[in-house]
Amino acid sequence: MAWVRSVVSAAWLAEAIRTAKAGTLRVLDCSWYLPAVPRNARKEFEERHIPGAAYFNLDECSDLSSSYEHMMPSAEHFGRYVGSLGIASRTHVVVYDASDWGMFSSPRVWWMFRVFGHSRVSVLDGGLKHWCRQGLPVSAEPPQSSPARFEPQPRDWVKNYEQILHNIDSREFQLVDARSSGRFQGSEPEPRPGYDSGHIPGSINIPFNDLLEPETLKIKSEKELNSIFTEHDVDLSKPLVGMCGTGVTACHIALAAHLCGKEDVMVYDGAWVEWFTRADPSYIISVKNEKTE
Repeated sequence: MAWVRSVVSAAWLAEAIRTAKAGTLRVLDCSWYLPAVPRNARKEFEERHIPGAAYFNLDECSDLSSSYEHMMPSAEHFGRYVGSLGIASRTHVVVYDASDWGMFSSPRVWWMFRVFGHSRVSVLDGGLKHWCRQGLPVSAEPPQSSPARFEPQPRDWVKNYEQILHNIDSREFQLVDARSSGRFQGSEPEPRPGYDSGHIPGSINIPFNDLLEPETLKIKSEKELNSIFTEHDVDLSKPLVGMCGTGVTACHIALAAHLCGKEDVMVYDGAWVEWFTRADPSYIISVKNEKTE
């Protein structure tokens, strides 16, 4: 398999779109927003997207039987869904989103492809916002593709509630939470009604946006990312699990660690929503509850 970089520039993608042979490249708009954000990802895609891109719906490509949001789908479901978008096992997939952060939900889809054994996947650095800043074209044309055969090869990179609970005492892996520091500490509200903020005992907080350059919207350099992990006492030579509110920005942790050479970052898929729903209150650390570690 030819080597594929995990993050690609807008200039690289523009040239790849111009020169790619049919069926070898597929661009996906993976935009998704928190409930409190007044944006409609699919409607925006229909109005403006990178030419030739298809829309990847996180909520459709998920475990539809789960009571939690966009939990990982089965391998069969994932293979059928991405195959319907014209993606085969040899297709180079480039994912992006239209968030004002530059990158928000696209690393989640990057990670999903890797969980199902597809390494030919890249994230567009800076997302659609940076693409437009470069004066590159957008389109409202509906995507066109023929169904393809995608054969998943699942990796065991998804952590569940019981494993996270066991880890509180065993400390078998490092758990890094990508939510904002206020949500982590319990001083800011969660974006979903009915859920208090706080964190899991022993977890470490690295807000996902700390991994991005605020001006360019691009992901920080390998040297800067390594420094961030070091500053937070995260050892990339040891097992690492990312988490967040519902498993989306957790994948920024996976992407950043991957760019630093760590291939196998796992994600707690149920995330804070599941933890808050199921955990004993003694396992919810929050300044609101006057619980600290």
